[in-house]
Amino acid sequence: MTFAAALRSILRQDPDIIMIGEMRDEETAEIAVRAAITGHLVFSTLHTNDATGAITRLEDMGVADYLVSDALVGVIAQRLVKRLCPECKKRSKTNAKEMEILGITEPISIFRPHGCQFCDNTGYKGRIAVHEIMYMNENMRNAVLREKNLEVLRDLAKRNGMVTLWSSCKSLVEKGVTSIQELMTLNME
Repeated sequence: MTFAAALRSILRQDPDIIMIGEMRDEETAEIAVRAAITGHLVFSTLHTNDATGAITRLEDMGVADYLVSDALVGVIAQRLVKRLCPECKKRSKTNAKEMEILGITEPISIFRPHGCQFCDNTGYKGRIAVHEIMYMNENMRNAVLREKNLEVLRDLAKRNGMVTLWSSCKSLVEKGVTSIQELMTLNME
């Protein structure tokens, strides 16, 4: 039995919520999107670089743009960044380059990795997720139908209140949870 066949079998049971581990093929994506349109709440994962990438990824998998527009309620993208070691992180002021990266005009206090016995001298202990949350409102639904440029979709999503990976991580830098070096690994915005 294929994954798509199993999904069809599950749909015959009329569930309220469906969790699909990952949409890997066109047939699974099509079934999942049609399930969402017919009133099922569908959760799944896709491999994309950011939240708006889910739109083009579904379309690349053969799902029609009008189905993507109707089916999506929201998209959450996540990445993991290193968490500063709470035992040894060192407070310091931002320099000119860091102020430019953070988009600020006055120096602020941030924390930097140092290294100790608790973190094996790395300056980091564990990881924490940063999230990008995109809501599908009427503006976004219409844009999915007419716009194929990912950057245009991303700009519209930000204007509509999307919390970006960058802003999520920047907040963690300002709170002393992660370092500015980790923010720079996101390579976005």
